[in-house]
Amino acid sequence: MLTEKRSSMLHGVLLITLFSCAAFYIGDMGFVKSLSLSPMIVGIVLGMLYANSLRNNLPDTWVPGIQFCSKRVLRLGIILYGFRLTFQNVLDVGLPAIIIDAIVMTVTILGGMLIGRLLKVDRGITLLTSVGSAICGAAAVLGTESAIRVKPYKTAVAVSTVVIFGTLAMFVYPILYQSGVFDLTPKEMGVFAGSTIHEVAHVVGAGNAMGKDVSDSAIIVKMIRVMMLVPVLLIISYSVMRAALKNGDASGRGNIQLPWFAILFLVVIGFNSFDLLPAGLVDFINTFDTFLLTMAMTALGAETSIDKFKKAGFKPFLLAFILFLWLVGGGYLMAKYLVPMIG
Repeated sequence: MLTEKRSSMLHGVLLITLFSCAAFYIGDMGFVKSLSLSPMIVGIVLGMLYANSLRNNLPDTWVPGIQFCSKRVLRLGIILYGFRLTFQNVLDVGLPAIIIDAIVMTVTILGGMLIGRLLKVDRGITLLTSVGSAICGAAAVLGTESAIRVKPYKTAVAVSTVVIFGTLAMFVYPILYQSGVFDLTPKEMGVFAGSTIHEVAHVVGAGNAMGKDVSDSAIIVKMIRVMMLVPVLLIISYSVMRAALKNGDASGRGNIQLPWFAILFLVVIGFNSFDLLPAGLVDFINTFDTFLLTMAMTALGAETSIDKFKKAGFKPFLLAFILFLWLVGGGYLMAKYLVPMIG
């Protein structure tokens, strides 16, 4: 019986692995690269196509394997994400970027929760969308999902919102900068882009379009935002645990523990800061990590049908749009006036 169960789980894992291989292949195509869409985003699209077509024709016994990818594999992917960062990144960019990153993150999350409540958006979707907008797009949504454990379709809705507006920012920022609408120095524009564009891939795409001086600082500022995911996850997990205990739930969500994967993420960053591994090995780990995160995104997509998007409604996208306006407007003003003041 146990062997049969493991075999069924393996079928689900292999299915997601195949979809992820396809996502990597598609992500390597020229027109997909030109949009700076990572294999992770391609993966969730493929997963959703599967959920709305072939899903009902496959055995339910494969579902545990899919869920394994959306949870266990996801957490390993987040841990290995730390090999993209070093604490030297923080020192390189200086105090202004750290302060602006902290302000953007705090206001976006708290403001998003308030706006979500006013719009009567589902609380889980609101938190995921706010954290995704505030920190690092899909990766932050996935990390938060692991801490609060919401239904997969809510995660997919939140990922969709941050991908849409992150992609929009990737095209809009270079156009407005090169036309002079964003009247900023290369350093200020780098801080602005890195502290407000959603996805790491989108920051890379926008930065490359604006020149090396902008791109270098933008990517470092963005990586500092990624590091801020750790304290945010710790705070969220603690808040969820407190709320559960207050409501008398001593057995369910009240048992939520410290997000160990977030702690290990920080440990990996510290290890990577010593530069002990060959560059080639680090590149391999980062590629493997992207594959793991692609598997997690694909699995989440596989749990998301069109009916569930309809259930979520238009309001999550309205919430994400309002946060996008804040990131553009508020981020620009801080880059314009705060960076020279404290830099």
